[in-house]
Amino acid sequence: MADSPLRKGTFLAACRAEPHDHTPVWFMRQAGRSLPEYRALRGSGSILEAIANPELSAEITLQPVRRYGVDAAILYSDIVVPAHAVGFGVDVKPGVGPVVDQPFERPADLQRLRPLEPEIDTPYVIETIQRVAAEAEVPVIGFAGAPFTVASYLIEGAPSRTYGKTKALMLGDPGLWHDLMDRLTNMAIASLQSQIAAGVSAIQLFDSWAGALSPPAYERYVLPHSRRVFDEVADTGVPRIHFGVGTGEILPLMAAANADVVGVDWRIPLDEARRRLGPNTVLQGNLDPAVCLGPGKVIEAEVADVLDRNGGHMGHVFNLGHGVLPETDPAVLEQIVAQVHAHPIGI
Repeated sequence: MADSPLRKGTFLAACRAEPHDHTPVWFMRQAGRSLPEYRALRGSGSILEAIANPELSAEITLQPVRRYGVDAAILYSDIVVPAHAVGFGVDVKPGVGPVVDQPFERPADLQRLRPLEPEIDTPYVIETIQRVAAEAEVPVIGFAGAPFTVASYLIEGAPSRTYGKTKALMLGDPGLWHDLMDRLTNMAIASLQSQIAAGVSAIQLFDSWAGALSPPAYERYVLPHSRRVFDEVADTGVPRIHFGVGTGEILPLMAAANADVVGVDWRIPLDEARRRLGPNTVLQGNLDPAVCLGPGKVIEAEVADVLDRNGGHMGHVFNLGHGVLPETDPAVLEQIVAQVHAHPIGI
């Protein structure tokens, strides 16, 4: 696939609502289990071990760019890498997700979250980005876990449906909660700053589970910390994306965190999201990942619906409303990219 300044600039132009020739598209979890070349390369073993191998991680990051022709590469990493790197005791269990042997429970556990020093703690992430940025035909997206979502894993000890322990600590001991969030905020900032210095052209803050909170709880206990993450990297000039799942009721608050782009999951139509956030808002999303498992005609119609609801707005990055499902046929994603790229753009 030929390199060109135009292809390199399309994603970044959309993030800034600047003129560009086609709607850019990338997929959350585009580098992963749905790709046979990924499964062949990764083999068995912990994902954290793979992430710690820059040569391997760089190749995995580039695989979907070559296969799909997407307009951005997303760093192959995980949101718990910083906490793992400072020795908190978190791992990623296949088929489960992040798990913690000794969850966060009391003030003494704060000492297990020392400040992240990326050049010492996560040099492999920096090297992976440098490798990808040197080779990629498209911008590289770096990312971090938002303080709330990372906190939920550390407190619950595993993925949760209710976030009961997290909310109990948040409401029952606000002082400890904010101390924990401050530490995780500092880690996210340090990680993102190191990624930007290494060569990423945009960043995304994954607050995957923020939709579990009511608007008042989000505003009081989460928003100040997420806003600080975005504010601390604002002077770098890279586009900043904010994403969560089930966040329809808190979208205006998520936008208030000062991101440049607001990610929208599939539960709220794209045009309704822009109505709630204002006509100048740049949006990312929002095809239901499960649609990719359906018949071709249905997929084509659903993709067209997302694009039509954008109404030709220059501020739109096409994506799924969450990550690619492992059972997704890669050929389907290839077809979606072709369809999105062929769709007329312009207000």
